Amino acid sequence: MAVHAFTSFSFSYLNRARVLAASIKRIHPDWVTWAVISDHAPPSFRFELEQEAFDRVLYLEDLFGDQSASWIFGHDVIEACTGVKGRALTYILEQGDCEKVFFFDPDTALFNPMDDVLDTLDTYSIVLTPHQIDPEPPEDVRAIIDNEICSLHYGSFNLGFVGVSNTDEGRRFAKWWDARLTDWCHDRLDIGLFVDQKWCNLVPCYFDSVKILRDPGLNVASWNLSQRTVTFDEKGMARVNGSPLKFFHFTKLGPIGDKMTSRYAKDNVEVYELWHWYKDEVEKSTAPTIPNDWWHFGTFANGKKIKKHIRRLYREAPYLHERYPNPFQASHWAYLPLARYERVRLRWKKVKRSFKQMKRRFRG
Repeated sequence: MAVHAFTSFSFSYLNRARVLAASIKRIHPDWVTWAVISDHAPPSFRFELEQEAFDRVLYLEDLFGDQSASWIFGHDVIEACTGVKGRALTYILEQGDCEKVFFFDPDTALFNPMDDVLDTLDTYSIVLTPHQIDPEPPEDVRAIIDNEICSLHYGSFNLGFVGVSNTDEGRRFAKWWDARLTDWCHDRLDIGLFVDQKWCNLVPCYFDSVKILRDPGLNVASWNLSQRTVTFDEKGMARVNGSPLKFFHFTKLGPIGDKMTSRYAKDNVEVYELWHWYKDEVEKSTAPTIPNDWWHFGTFANGKKIKKHIRRLYREAPYLHERYPNPFQASHWAYLPLARYERVRLRWKKVKRSFKQMKRRFRG
C-alpha cells in the first residue's frame, strides 16, 4: 500500500507544481505523485510525464469525460483548478495501492518529513489545517482584519492542504466534496461561497474521524506569520515555533505576497531566505515557451476572451447547455446575444421578485 499526493493546476502554474513535486520526491521518494491538469498545453510546449517529478497525470477529460467542456466553461481558472479536487481525490482513492492521500496546492513546498501526519491518518480519516491556530492580540486591529476576519470570509481551514485515509469515512468525505465542488465551486462571497474552502467548514459537523492539526510547522503562510517564527537549527533544519517546518505555502508569488510577508514576518530573516530560495526554484522550473497567463479554456475557439459574467450566465441557464454542449466552439456572435438576453431575463426576474415582496409588505 502506498501514500499518494496530488496537486491541481493549469500550465501557467506548472513551474510552481514542479517545485512542489521535486520537494515531495526529495522528502518522501516513495510517495506516488499526481499532476491534475485542467488545461491543454500551448502549441509551443509539450508536457512529457517521464521528464517530470510526477508519477501520474490526470486531465480534466479523464475526470469529466463528455461533460468536460460544458462543466469548465462555467468556471474561471481558479474555480476550475479547485473544482476538480474532490473528483480527483475520489479517483485516486479508488486506486488499488492507495492507503492515504494528500493534496497540496501547487505553490507549496515540503521541507521536512510528514511522518507525524501520516501517523495521524492511522487513527483519523480526514486531517485539516486551520488558517490560524493562535488568536491575534486585541490591539492589533490590522492583523485581526487581515487574518481572523479574512478566515471568516474565506473559510476556517486552508484547503491548500488536506489529508485523507482510504477508509469508509474518508471515501464518504471525498464523494461529498466531489458533489459539492462539481456544482458549487464558485467564487461567490455574496452567497457565502469561496471555491472549495468554505464547504470544509462543515466537515467537522458532517463527518466522524476528523482531526484538526494545530502543528505550527504545517501550512505556514502570510496569513499566520504574525504568530509563527521561522528559525534554522544547528543542523540547518527549518523550524517554526520550535516544531520542524513540514511545508510552507508560498501564496501570491509577486508583489502581493511580498507585501503581506513583509507586513507579518517583519525582521524574521529566515522567512525571506525561504522566499528567496522559492523564487529561484520557480524561475529555474519555468518553461519559457508557456505564456505567463496561459489557460486554454480562457477563450472561445476564435480567441475571444470569455468574461466571468458570461461563464456565470452559462452555468445558471440550462437551455444554454442544451443549445451549446461545447460552448467554446460556438460562434462568439451567436452565443453572446443569447447570453445578453439571459442576463436581462435574470435581472427582470429579480425585479419582479422584489416587486412582489414589496406588494406583500404593503398588504401586510
